[in-house]
Amino acid sequence: MSYIKFEMPLNNQQLEILKLFSRELDESDFMEIKRMIVRYLAEKLTKMADEVWDEHNWTDEDMENILQTHLRTPYNPDN
Repeated sequence: MSYIKFEMPLNNQQLEILKLFSRELDESDFMEIKRMIVRYLAEKLTKMADEVWDEHNWTDEDMENILQTHLRTPYNPDN
């Protein structure tokens, strides 16, 4: 078994998560925990986006304009 060498020590939260996974989990339990984490992060991101929306007093029309704005850098084959 190979091990990953960490350049930075793990913080307390990371260590706690590792402790949770120190015992063998059923695949279904593992998948449910992953879903819970993803759901939590998605809800947090949605809340942050809603706060930005409210700060800027954006409307649906503003969002549509943002979505239609082309902001990509043109492709440069020399790079």
